[in-house]
Amino acid sequence: MSFAAPGSEDPTTGLIVGPDGHLRPPWAAQSPDLQEYYDSEWGVPVHGEAAMFERLCLEGFQAGLSWRLILKRRPLLREAFAGFDPDVIAEWDEAEVERLLAAPGMIRNRRKIAAVLNNARATVALRDDAQDRGPLDTLIWSYQPDFAPEINHVADIPSTSPEAAALSKELKALGFKFVGPTTMFALFEATGIVDTHVPGAFRAPHFARPE
Repeated sequence: MSFAAPGSEDPTTGLIVGPDGHLRPPWAAQSPDLQEYYDSEWGVPVHGEAAMFERLCLEGFQAGLSWRLILKRRPLLREAFAGFDPDVIAEWDEAEVERLLAAPGMIRNRRKIAAVLNNARATVALRDDAQDRGPLDTLIWSYQPDFAPEINHVADIPSTSPEAAALSKELKALGFKFVGPTTMFALFEATGIVDTHVPGAFRAPHFARPE
């Protein structure tokens, strides 16, 4: 725990001192809801097809927007997208896209909404993949690197990686949309696949390979 004033930056790491004295990355210090997300969810390993599918969709919605906006609208997005159940969504058609565009709290981007439907179909199809790459969470975790990146300061945190680029390429080949390398690296960070905590940050580390 730091004894510096809340809101101040630790000069060695670039981390921000929280109201509780803990050090967190600048993005997590922007608001109480982002701090709560960082403290309770971000970087915690995610397993299971449905859970990973939801995270993939939310990261796709976040592209070009703030994560705080997505976080605030997550309950409404979950309601609109049937709890992000890929089996349900895979059966939806263009009429559902129109309905979703008018849904309360929706991110009103037709391409992103259509991508969720598209990705649900690709997720269902992946279960029967001829190369046995599925289900979705198994495929994504298969791109976990052997080592976490070397990070000593927030400025050292990368925005993508060779593994994220390779996963992006494979997912696109399988028909997924809004899965660019930067989006996939953000997914890696959020779901515990890659640990980008700066030493001294609250809750570090979570880097662990699945059994």
